[in-house]
Amino acid sequence: MAGGEDNGKDLNVEELKAIVREIRERVRAQHPASEADAAGVLLADLMPLVHARDAAEAKVAAIGTVNPRPPGLLNNLIQAVKRLVARALDWHVREQVEFNRAMVEAVNRNLDALNEINRSLGRLAGELGEIRALHEGLKRHVTEALEGPVMRELREQKDIRTHWQEWRKGWEEKLATNEIQFLRGLADLRAAYDHRVSQVEANFRDLIRSQHSDFETALERASLEIQKKVWEDFERIRAEYERLIHNELRVVRQRVRALQPAEARAGAAEPPAGKPERPAIDYLRFAERFRGSEEHVRRRQEFYRERFRGCTAVLDLGCGRGEFLELMKEEGIPARGVDADAECVALCRSKGLEAEEGDLFAFLDGVEEASCDGIFCAHVVEHLEPARVPELIRRAAAVLRRGGLLAIETPNPACLAAMAVHFYMDPTHVRPAPSQLLAFYLEEAGFGRIEVHELSPAAETMPALGELPERFRDTFFGGLDYAILARRL
Repeated sequence: MAGGEDNGKDLNVEELKAIVREIRERVRAQHPASEADAAGVLLADLMPLVHARDAAEAKVAAIGTVNPRPPGLLNNLIQAVKRLVARALDWHVREQVEFNRAMVEAVNRNLDALNEINRSLGRLAGELGEIRALHEGLKRHVTEALEGPVMRELREQKDIRTHWQEWRKGWEEKLATNEIQFLRGLADLRAAYDHRVSQVEANFRDLIRSQHSDFETALERASLEIQKKVWEDFERIRAEYERLIHNELRVVRQRVRALQPAEARAGAAEPPAGKPERPAIDYLRFAERFRGSEEHVRRRQEFYRERFRGCTAVLDLGCGRGEFLELMKEEGIPARGVDADAECVALCRSKGLEAEEGDLFAFLDGVEEASCDGIFCAHVVEHLEPARVPELIRRAAAVLRRGGLLAIETPNPACLAAMAVHFYMDPTHVRPAPSQLLAFYLEEAGFGRIEVHELSPAAETMPALGELPERFRDTFFGGLDYAILARRL
């Protein structure tokens, strides 16, 4: 059974293929395609006209019909109404339908006429092809009959000449092409060379301009540095000459004092109260060695710059070489000092600072009450008798305005290094002043907002202290000096 079904299927497929071939042959017979035949004649393609004719016939056949819709009672009713309307309008569209059918018939007649023309052209093309084939055969027979040794030689010479002409033409074209390429390459090389030269020249000019600018900048910088160094050298030389002149004047005064009669020296007035009695030594040289140079002291006193900024009248009790007065001068703050040493006062005045020689208690008595807003007193209280320290603080409070600042700097008794070595380095020291005691004196004199700051850490001058435990070092080897700051209430 299975074999019979397969045979039936193969028979059906073969029958369908035969039917398709027959339809194609009929269509080609009725409508020849626009292909080139042996004679090279092109026939008109009538298939687009056939498709247009078929579409028009379909539209003509659809006139007066009703569009199909899905089945149903409502659809049946609508279709009946549409058919009724179509029959009612049949008299109106009858002429149009007849005209359309006539036009389709005319198209069919034209299509048949065109088909006949194509067939005639096809037959003519076939006959023309036969004539061409006959002509080619006759030409070949004539050529073979006429061909001989002379013709063969002439043909060979003609071939040689043709080949030579073609070769020469090609060679001339290649030569012209090579010459053009060579000239173009040469022009490109020349343009590249000119561009490279221009670029190198521009880079060289930029380099020269940059080096010239750098040279001018370096020259200007060097000139400024040289000028600055020259002025620094002038300042240093002037300071050295001033120091040398001051030392020479001090030596002259000491020699004059040594030449005075003993009775005159014995009858000299006793130093005023509060002024420590000093040994007969060069005190400025002593301060330079054991307290430090002026630059060193000036760097340490930068701590007070912000504290006194904004003041309008400042006193320096025990001004010494005038480092604090110079600091106030830089800030534009009016300040004047007092010191018991005539050489220190002369040194301050040589710097253009306002200073006077005298006892600081007498100096404070001559200052108007509440006329100052800042008092600085560095390394003075340790030179006074213990009973005079609170008196100094009371007199300072009297000349300060409300809110005025009092700054006292003195060796730190809490630092063992200061008490073991540094305090006794100055033979005029009387007694150290603990910060707690000075704070009590300040409170008694009407000061408040008291601050204590340790200065000059001992570890900076004694590196061996770094081996001690930090807590022990900070407790017993803190700052060599301390500053106590207080405001007048």
